[in-house]
Amino acid sequence: MDAAPMVLSAFGLAAAAGLNAYVPLLVVALLARFTDWVRLAPPYDTLTHPAIIGLLLALALIEFLADKIPAVDAANDLLQTAIRPAAGAILFGAQTGAIRELHPALALACGLLIAGGIHGLKATLRRAVQAGASPLAPLTTPLLSLLEDLAALALSLIALLAAWLILAGAILIAAVALRRIHGFCNLRRRR
Repeated sequence: MDAAPMVLSAFGLAAAAGLNAYVPLLVVALLARFTDWVRLAPPYDTLTHPAIIGLLLALALIEFLADKIPAVDAANDLLQTAIRPAAGAILFGAQTGAIRELHPALALACGLLIAGGIHGLKATLRRAVQAGASPLAPLTTPLLSLLEDLAALALSLIALLAAWLILAGAILIAAVALRRIHGFCNLRRRR
């Protein structure tokens, strides 16, 4: 894989880790172990060890269940505030490990910041939705969590199999954000 797709893939995997730490780690580990689509340089190739894959499966299952229970969800998000950025750093480093021009500390910092930012945004939005629909929290919490898990899986697969779509998605999100900011500024000027 060339340098540009590897970096795009790293950004996508770090973002996915911000939604769910274990899904992208598990996707990378399984694809690296059982296919030629993902190649991990040392020390990241440790992810392909059967014991690590088993541990990731167990942690993914625990997180999947804990995130669906409204009373446990907030505590889980607090715990994941440290885990998701760390997972993002590992994934960013693993994807850019073959790029010798990128310093490992920079790769880890990028992954940490991306996953941490996505996690913070996700946790904030989740709390806002739950506060706005508090009587429905027993229904909204599992639904939102499932959507986040599916988004993390989809983003992980896209990052690994069609990395250029990460760039297209980023451009689309930036264009929509700029349009909204422009509309907001115009609305304020009219008042």
